[in-house]
Amino acid sequence: MPDIPANLAHVRERVARAAERAGRRPADVLLIGVSKTVDVARIRAAVAAGITALGENRVQEAKAKIAELGRPVSWHLIGHLQTNKVKDALELFDVIHSLDRLELAREVERRAAARGQVVETLLQVNVAAEPSKGGVGPDAVGEALDVIGKLAHVRVRGLMTIPPEGERAEDARPWFRRLRELAERHGLRELSMGMSGDFEAAIEEGATMVRVGTAIFGPRA
Repeated sequence: MPDIPANLAHVRERVARAAERAGRRPADVLLIGVSKTVDVARIRAAVAAGITALGENRVQEAKAKIAELGRPVSWHLIGHLQTNKVKDALELFDVIHSLDRLELAREVERRAAARGQVVETLLQVNVAAEPSKGGVGPDAVGEALDVIGKLAHVRVRGLMTIPPEGERAEDARPWFRRLRELAERHGLRELSMGMSGDFEAAIEEGATMVRVGTAIFGPRA
């Protein structure tokens, strides 16, 4: 098994340095350990080492892990959410990062109203308008926020993006900057952006949440 405590300490050090370079406090950046496909033993090691948030891509995989591990940390849904999985997602996750379409927002509202729950979400933005990725386009963010803002049980805390793949971390920087500018324009504070290969650039551009898997848990099976 990888040396997860050492990996986590190293990632935290990198987070802190990136925050300091940007004149920010390291405490203002939430490190989310992306545990998709990661076995429970490695997740337990990360929790024991002090990780405070975990991110999963699939509802069913998360359901099995949460049943075994409980809720010692906050759980974040960072992958695509099908409307027929919303009921389970609301029971499992503290934050949904992937609110990527109005149809989904309306279904979350319907299910959350039945539970008497206000759901914490992030609006997923397809910053480069890539056909293969979900999310609203940059020009549609305002309209989407207006519609979702009328829903009583869905709270949008900020924006999330997955930028186009690049050869270097710096390739993602313009996309991170664009997401930050969108958030500022619409008065949103939270920015979920940056993964193992580029989270330092994301933090320098304003990320408040970074989603880091491989750098903590080691290579995926």
